[in-house]
Amino acid sequence: MRIYGINPVNEALRARRVTALRVSPRGDDRLAAIVRAAEQQGIPVRRANAHELDRFARGGAHQGVVADVHDAVCYNVEDLIAQAAGVPLIVVLDQVEDPHNVGAILRTVDAAGADGLVRQSRHAARLDGAAAKASAGAVSHVKIAEVVNIARALEILKEAGVWTVGLAGDAPQPYDALDLTVPVAIVAGAEGVGLRRLVRERCDWLASIPMHGHVQSLNVSVATGIALFEALRQRRSKRVQ
Repeated sequence: MRIYGINPVNEALRARRVTALRVSPRGDDRLAAIVRAAEQQGIPVRRANAHELDRFARGGAHQGVVADVHDAVCYNVEDLIAQAAGVPLIVVLDQVEDPHNVGAILRTVDAAGADGLVRQSRHAARLDGAAAKASAGAVSHVKIAEVVNIARALEILKEAGVWTVGLAGDAPQPYDALDLTVPVAIVAGAEGVGLRRLVRERCDWLASIPMHGHVQSLNVSVATGIALFEALRQRRSKRVQ
């Protein structure tokens, strides 16, 4: 797998996933630090001109650095539950295919300290390139379980005692009225489509984020972030009481 950009490559180095590095010969202090970190890990570093880097990054905004990385560790849904740091908090994506949205969601999952992300192996954005860049490197740290069937994944979560909350704009119940201090999985669907019928029917609860302006919907990554940080707010409040 190939990633590019200063933050994604830095985080991949921290996770010790980089196998080879290509950098611009006209690097700044940030690129010099990346080269030093790579050399300390014994990773081969090659200087490449702008044309080569553009080609390796397939036209992406590489910021002068491109890295080859090991594929991420494979997890299943049960792993995410068993390895949760505390009360499980998981995100499930139902056919979210835009790499920028997937990357932004991964960044939020990491920032919220959630226990991982479940997504379908088909109809899914690649986790290199644009998704890695949009994640600001979080793709190297978030545990990801790829499944064949999202509806079945929800059943596995429920069997393990994890409540499933589907985000749906037409749901009568607002997201902050739910108890998110319990083991919970936030389920988000693709923009313009939302949750598919079978996935929607498998959710324990459906919740909406009330809109008070002229726009009647939110970007899926923003909606996911709002729900995740509401779960954190509730859990912090519960610990304080």
